[in-house]
Amino acid sequence: MTTTVSTSDPKAAKKIRQEEIQGVLWAACDTFRGVVDPSEYKNYILVMLFLKYISDIWRDKYAQYAKEFEGDDRRIQRRMERERFVLPAGASFYDLYEQRGADNIGELINIALEAIEEHPQNKAKLDGVFRNIDFNSEANLGKTKDRNRRLKNLLEDFNKPVMDLSPSRVDGDIIGNAYIYLIERFASGAGKKAGEFFTPAQVSKLVAKLAQPKPGDRICDPACGSGSLLVYVANEVESDNCSLYGQEVNGSTWALARMNMFLHGKDGARIEWSDTLNSPALVELDDLMRFNVVVANPPFSLDKWGAEEAAEDRFNRFWRGVPPKTKGDFAFITHMIETALPREGRVAVIVPHGVLFRGSSEGRIRQTLIEENLLDAVIGLPPNLFPSTSIPVAVLVFDRGREGGGAHAARRDVMFIDASREFQPGKNQNTLLDKHIEHIVDTYLARQDEDKYAHAAPIEEIEENDYNLNIPRYVDTFEEEEEIDIAAVQKEIESLEGQLAQVRSKMVGYLQRLGVEVGTGGDA
Repeated sequence: MTTTVSTSDPKAAKKIRQEEIQGVLWAACDTFRGVVDPSEYKNYILVMLFLKYISDIWRDKYAQYAKEFEGDDRRIQRRMERERFVLPAGASFYDLYEQRGADNIGELINIALEAIEEHPQNKAKLDGVFRNIDFNSEANLGKTKDRNRRLKNLLEDFNKPVMDLSPSRVDGDIIGNAYIYLIERFASGAGKKAGEFFTPAQVSKLVAKLAQPKPGDRICDPACGSGSLLVYVANEVESDNCSLYGQEVNGSTWALARMNMFLHGKDGARIEWSDTLNSPALVELDDLMRFNVVVANPPFSLDKWGAEEAAEDRFNRFWRGVPPKTKGDFAFITHMIETALPREGRVAVIVPHGVLFRGSSEGRIRQTLIEENLLDAVIGLPPNLFPSTSIPVAVLVFDRGREGGGAHAARRDVMFIDASREFQPGKNQNTLLDKHIEHIVDTYLARQDEDKYAHAAPIEEIEENDYNLNIPRYVDTFEEEEEIDIAAVQKEIESLEGQLAQVRSKMVGYLQRLGVEVGTGGDA
């Protein structure tokens, strides 16, 4: 690896602002825009950001130890090998930048990424994260000449001074935030496909607060996408004393989640690549792992989710009933509940509104969950919050602490909140503001009725509604019209008709006079 040792005082280095990095990153997308589908080129941009970040950390550390050990290469090397990752010789961003004009630059990038991934000290954290990305792909990046030009431009974009991402120049989680920013921007541009890998930041923040994670918790997202929701839940703990677990079916998205965890310093997160419903991989002692907190934004109404084999599920997750084969919503919900710790685990899941009222097998599952006293809250959100759909969605909160022996076993109501009218309108997408999130969370925790907004419904009331959870059945948002005094209105109409008759009489007089004057002028 080519290492440049900075002689400047790191404390004197100008700090980079979040907006500066984000501007360069978004501009770098022009290298691929119009040539490669956004769902594909996001991988190249995000992998290059990852490589640049770890290269700058490595270079910064090398400079620090070179100064500390007065250039003693053996001591420097020994200390570098104890860092949280190792950057092999020749595999840094700067090695590739120096070769940016090479005819085989795509192949060289692939080789560097493989070397990083395969290094023994990195393997546990990064194994497989680059396997789905090919910088030498003709199908994605074009023929050799065009591909080389694009990759050269990409390397040059990331070598701009503002993209010095060393710890001496960036504060806190600025890189992780930039990573999530790019994922969000790609989601906005990728339309329907975005739902596969991203939950909007403010929705993630809301779910994290509703889940109420605590220090020491095991936290899981069984449909984790790029991992942003997991990061938000972990941040809610406000300490590193929690463990993160996730599962994702899409290989490219799984790789993004692994890199996302690394960038946020969540190296210990266990993110599995497989189908949660058909091949749950978060298993211990041949049984499902159990978690204090389970959150998810699973794909809405997933078709062909595996209903045919569900009845024979070896973990018996679907004992309440098998959801319809064309709608996997309750398959994810029941999986999440079964993986929550008995008598204490909490579940927060984003669902389409159909989950609240659809009948048949879904209705029976919903009734069983309510009769078990597991449902804690139903929260309706505004429409058009997601890049993948404009429909309004809801958050369901389940609390296994309501089971017998749990801390909330005496709780026998469900909190209904209609937050659908509180949002910041946007041209393409609406947004929840912090004040809207605070209103929802405060209302949920208080469990008090609020006119036109919230109602704590006893289980008996839900039973009377045939276990239909449609929010308008419980929260009356109908605005009463002002009472009309028919006699007064009739009197006002008669008065107006009299005034109208007077105006018409005056108009006739004006027109007659006007007609005489016009006639005189015309005879002259």
